[in-house]
Amino acid sequence: MAMPRATAAICRQRRAGASYLQLPVARSMASWFGHVETAAKDPILGVTEAFLADPSPDKVNVGVGAYRDDNGKPVVLQCVREAERRIAGNMNMEYLPMGGSVNMIEESLRLAYGEDSEFIKDKRIAAVQTLSGTGACRLFADFQKRFLPDSHIYIPTPTWANHHNIWRDAQVPQRTFAYYHPESRGLDFAGLMNDIKNAPDGSFFLLHACAHNPTGVDPSEEQWREISYQFKVKNHFPFFDMAYQGFASGDPERDAKAIRIFLGNGHQIGCAQSYAKNMGLYGQRAGCLSILCDDEMQAVAVKSQLQQIARPMYSNPPVHGAVIVSTILGDPALKSLWLKEVKVMADRIIGMRNSLKESLEKLGSPLSWEHITNQIGMFCYSGMTPEQVDRLTNEFHIYMTRNGRISMAGVTTGNVTYLANAIHEVTKSN
Repeated sequence: MAMPRATAAICRQRRAGASYLQLPVARSMASWFGHVETAAKDPILGVTEAFLADPSPDKVNVGVGAYRDDNGKPVVLQCVREAERRIAGNMNMEYLPMGGSVNMIEESLRLAYGEDSEFIKDKRIAAVQTLSGTGACRLFADFQKRFLPDSHIYIPTPTWANHHNIWRDAQVPQRTFAYYHPESRGLDFAGLMNDIKNAPDGSFFLLHACAHNPTGVDPSEEQWREISYQFKVKNHFPFFDMAYQGFASGDPERDAKAIRIFLGNGHQIGCAQSYAKNMGLYGQRAGCLSILCDDEMQAVAVKSQLQQIARPMYSNPPVHGAVIVSTILGDPALKSLWLKEVKVMADRIIGMRNSLKESLEKLGSPLSWEHITNQIGMFCYSGMTPEQVDRLTNEFHIYMTRNGRISMAGVTTGNVTYLANAIHEVTKSN
């Protein structure tokens, strides 16, 4: 067999005494990746970078999507510290199964579907541990693409920006449905119902179970019942992203109400859970994906396919966060402590909403700020324009995303008056 010309040339050079470093290089290193352009900055991370670079002593960051206490400091829950104390030195570092921690999954299902859920007893739920809520959404998106390749996903307008990235990268075509009503700063229920009715039968819809991000606008219980009924008529599939269970109202049962309504009406559902917000486990990436199936046999098949999709992605989920979650939820005393602490977090957010609204009203603002307290969860969709947000940043050193979304976790008793004064200043001419 003839030797390839490139190989023959190298052999001749070696016989001639050429060193390895003198061998011909087929391609310069720069040319491999020279065409790669810098990615656009994430809008939320960009806000934080600008805030950190600002030397002003008056600066305020209400863009961050993580809980802060009334001093603006990160919080580690006592129940988390106690769980860590209990497991310290008692864990090995072996891989979890591809599906993750069985204990963590079981506790997550009880939290989402109900302590005495018939679906758990009948083993009808396919569930795996995921890399927080983001990983749960992405795993489901890839599952949808693989097994329902002709389907679309309907995503609310607006939604958490990463939802679009997740289903786009999974190559699932996206459509949108009406959700937020800018004039009322509330829910566009008529538009939402119209889009549900007009979507092709058997469509996939992404729904926020509670504390809609970024608007903080949730349907009422009666509206959820109407949505569920119309989904049944159209045979749509609801996929719930539940990133804030417990953190929205302070009551995990209340925050799971939408899911329970759909389950009660006989829907099969998908659910992404995260423990980033409600347990403060941001960096642990602890989450769960569950899909309610027809029967146990189908659940076994679906779980096996979810694991197969996860295998080339990350192979196995991390162990530490999963053990923290299962330790807290599996111990009555620790779970009771968690319920108290998550209510403290939710109540602080609710209290800051009231303070901000009252401060704006005391300033004599001609605008209605009822939406601040009507909305729920970490975020407040203020209704401010991008230009007004720019003024807040340039004149008052207040940082938030240009869509006017305020992270209420960044509002404290120490800065709420300053924030209200600034908002009043940039909106009073409207």
